[in-house]
Amino acid sequence: SRLPSVLQALRYQRDPLGYFEPLRRRYGDVFSLHFPYFGHLVYVADPHAVKRVFTGDPAVFHAGEANATVLEPALGPNSVLTLDEDEHLRQRKLILPPFHGASVTRYGELIRQITERDIESWPRDREFSLRPHTQQITLAVILRAVFGIADGERLEHASRLVDEFARRSHLPTTIPVLRRHLGRFSPWTRFVRAREALDDLIYEEIAGRRADPGAGERDDVLSLLLQARHDDGSPMSDTELRDELVTVVGAGHETTATALAWALERLLRTPRVLSRLRDSIEAGEDDYLDATVKETLRARPVIVDVARKLTAPAEIGGYLVPGGTIVLPAIAALHYREDLYPDPQEFRPERFIDGKADHYAWIPFGGGVRRCAGAAFAQYEMRIVLRTILERAELAAPDPRPERVTPRNITLAPGKGCRVLLERLR
Repeated sequence: SRLPSVLQALRYQRDPLGYFEPLRRRYGDVFSLHFPYFGHLVYVADPHAVKRVFTGDPAVFHAGEANATVLEPALGPNSVLTLDEDEHLRQRKLILPPFHGASVTRYGELIRQITERDIESWPRDREFSLRPHTQQITLAVILRAVFGIADGERLEHASRLVDEFARRSHLPTTIPVLRRHLGRFSPWTRFVRAREALDDLIYEEIAGRRADPGAGERDDVLSLLLQARHDDGSPMSDTELRDELVTVVGAGHETTATALAWALERLLRTPRVLSRLRDSIEAGEDDYLDATVKETLRARPVIVDVARKLTAPAEIGGYLVPGGTIVLPAIAALHYREDLYPDPQEFRPERFIDGKADHYAWIPFGGGVRRCAGAAFAQYEMRIVLRTILERAELAAPDPRPERVTPRNITLAPGKGCRVLLERLR
């Protein structure tokens, strides 16, 4: 597209979900855009080309380098999201086990308790936004399950620090030119203060856990990571632990909270689906609930794209793309292709009942060796939270019109935060 980069950015801000599919239809499955600061970007919206990107040589397709342009100030240089090649695989091997299999399901009762406690605080006599509540739920889950913080005061203090860090991260990550000190109230200075305060808390938790003789018996993720060893037998350093814990907060808190808000926003505007989901939950079945989670992530992807930076020229979708280019599988465009998902605007979980989601046509968590390490945990948490809410609360949408898709930090969120009215608690 030949529009000036500032106009491209404004069009994207106005309609981030609907922005890419018209471009794909007009220019083809591989197209390029110019954005302020990021320059020339190549978008890919075809499953075969996406597979090429996800399974390409990790030495050529650098995800860490691409992510670092936005995320490194917050996550640090040791994050699994900002590393590449051998260093990335080395770190991924350590953080993957706590987020898979039985390690995930052990937190089910904790997630349910946290959700039920939050439901009790919902307003009974007025409409309210649900997303701040799903944020509280997912943050409490992370602080309890990942950090192992159980003390009430400590939990509250940690919640405030994470919330401040998340709010202050928005401008410096999305507008890199602001990454400079311009006085004590400038966005960058406030961000650095919030980052330092959160780091102090994290290093205190790490030191306390290292000194705890019973840490080996605990099942929170921090304790499990402290027991993990690199191939040479060395443990993770404090800075490695810090970067991975902040990554979990950033990648697993706001994203899951936003996906939960979208699930309720879509369900309340699709009575047929809501009714079938309630029936299936009452029957003790999980298939339709799992399909609803997958359809939510298709219809309202929380992240609009994933990125790779080419270290050398590469053939993608019939084009030779120069080295140095940032290539982005376009999640939104892919998820709204009519040939892949007939009637893509319709919220229809049945799409995922009969077969598994295609690895290269359904990519809310990315793919290949860079697929989100917390994908299983996020979907499991969504299922528990949704089941608990639908079992306990009857909600209504005050406005039947769909909520607008709005950029919030690195996520695409409901414009009004998923406004609801609590009609009855069961």
